[in-house]
Amino acid sequence: MIDDPMDRIAAALERMAPAAMPTPDFDAATAFVWHTGPDRLEPVAQVSRVALNLLVGVDRSRDTLLANTRQFAAGLPANNALLWGARGMGKSSLVKAIHADVHASHEALRLVELQREDLPSVGRLLNLLRGASQRFILFCDDLSFGHDDAHYKSLKAVLDGGIEGRPDNVVLYATSNRRHLMPRDMIENERGSAINPAEAVEEKVSLSDRFGLWLGFHACDQDQYLAMIRGYCDAYGVPVDDETLRAEAVEWQATRGARSGRVAWQYFTDLAGRKGVAIA
Repeated sequence: MIDDPMDRIAAALERMAPAAMPTPDFDAATAFVWHTGPDRLEPVAQVSRVALNLLVGVDRSRDTLLANTRQFAAGLPANNALLWGARGMGKSSLVKAIHADVHASHEALRLVELQREDLPSVGRLLNLLRGASQRFILFCDDLSFGHDDAHYKSLKAVLDGGIEGRPDNVVLYATSNRRHLMPRDMIENERGSAINPAEAVEEKVSLSDRFGLWLGFHACDQDQYLAMIRGYCDAYGVPVDDETLRAEAVEWQATRGARSGRVAWQYFTDLAGRKGVAIA
């Protein structure tokens, strides 16, 4: 039993303070997911992704991001990248596929996924990565911010790095449906009601300007949509003639009311199941 009040206080503080996180084993996997409460990097045994050559209709973005990633993996200067645009057009798939492609020749390259809601903890994550010998793509998927969302301030720790600067062995790749990471109507509303419209949303809107690469993804046309499915069929050995594929795929997109890479994969998954072909 502790009788001294100061000793009791010290013991209570010790119980409240989180234990120091042990140095992660970055050789345990090629990809990790960052979790908080408590802080930890969970290894990912098998990343869910498709091969880079199966991503159709994103050639320019693919080549730009691939070159940037190769530079980074080789220890050369590289930019943070914002992949923005139409839903289901392969933004996150491209990041994961490029990581796999570059890792084949640069084994020290790691992928770390950071959830948007965990952005306030990014400083602690960067401290863990800073001293490692590996190089890390910090991946934040589906990034956007609401009216009273202050998480964007935490993102600046990655983009600007504060006094210490962003670690040389970390680069950020983020995906978003919004070019400026916040809704257009919110931008206009804040400008219209502000005393100084030019400065009202500058801090939030300029956040996207801090990404060195802006890569736009646009809705695919029907030929690209069909080419995506044909590529999947050929790669996984799913037998189907062009006439049947076209008729079924067009009907599938009509029932979904959309045409995208995600819809193409969903149709292909259904087709492979009907043909009895495993795609895992």
